[in-house]
Amino acid sequence: MHSEKKAPFKTWVEVSRTALVGNLKTLKKVVGKKTKVACVIKANAYGHGILEVAKILEGKGADLFAVDNIKEAVLLKNSGIVTPILILGYLELADLKEAILSDFSFVGYNKETLGKIISLSLPKPAKIHLKLETGLNRQGVAQKEIPSFISTIKKAPGLLLEGISTHFANIEDTLDPSFAKSQLVRFKEGIALVRKSGLKPKYLHAAASAGAILYQDARFNMVRAGIALYGLWPSRETKIALNMRKKSLILKPALAWKSLVSQVREIKTGESVGYGRTWSAPRKSKIAVIPVGYSDGYDRKLSNSARVIIKGRFAPVIGRVAMNMIVADVTEIANVNVEDEVTLIGRSGVREITVDELAQKTDTINYEVVSRINPLLPRVIV
Repeated sequence: MHSEKKAPFKTWVEVSRTALVGNLKTLKKVVGKKTKVACVIKANAYGHGILEVAKILEGKGADLFAVDNIKEAVLLKNSGIVTPILILGYLELADLKEAILSDFSFVGYNKETLGKIISLSLPKPAKIHLKLETGLNRQGVAQKEIPSFISTIKKAPGLLLEGISTHFANIEDTLDPSFAKSQLVRFKEGIALVRKSGLKPKYLHAAASAGAILYQDARFNMVRAGIALYGLWPSRETKIALNMRKKSLILKPALAWKSLVSQVREIKTGESVGYGRTWSAPRKSKIAVIPVGYSDGYDRKLSNSARVIIKGRFAPVIGRVAMNMIVADVTEIANVNVEDEVTLIGRSGVREITVDELAQKTDTINYEVVSRINPLLPRVIV
């Protein structure tokens, strides 16, 4: 039965403090004491709730918090977070002054950004993580451009090279490490150029979750822990690659998504359910209406394919997922009542619906499933 004391909402997300802290401890053990862990909490902490996750992990081993934009950074600062913040995404030129004066670190890869910082002549330097292009071909400074960036940084007192970074293109999707290794070679060459100039960056970071788990030589002195922090594997290939090395890693999913039964009804054989009449009852059936839909982030592709858990038993989702409602067939489940708890993602009793199950059914990845859960839904720390 749904507990009003626990979460008096029609749909909500539960975030496990124990799982988050445990996953961070596990990852810190993997990378070792000499390597810092930046906890990536962009995109509302991959759907888990940016403030909830930050407050759970502050003081629990998070060396930095990595976000996408200045809005996320300001939200953390204004909420009392004191852990250093690194902005990974594009920082608009108009926001540079606020970022610098707020003591945020940020990636740099455009001459326009450096020029704007120099023109501001602020009383404190910009803490830049120079992002090197090594093969992903998104943000980044090409190797031939590195000397020019070094020269600009060395001449300008307003520029502090705090870090050097890059991002792997193909660790998660393959068991062949050759391209990742070629990126590592290019990254190390870039680091050597910077160090030869006399600059001494504090942080060197290339690995996100998969790289941190699989490759010791990709860890340098900091890694960026994202998806694994939340107890989800970067990919099936990542887990296979680790198993091939006779190693294992226990990650515990930190997110559960719940709702409740809003109505229980009986329908006759042949009656249809939902828009488009895509499901018809093969027998006299009992159905449960659940107040969650695609506006909440429950993908429309889950129509007639997903399942939920009610009273510890699986119930198939029938008919189309609507904007604010889904329907489940509970014919085989006894004593289903209004406001019984419904599990959309997570464990109930001995049964579980995983994020990866929903990702497979919607032909996407676990990252997308959780990050698309509507940020307006309540996040409840459990």
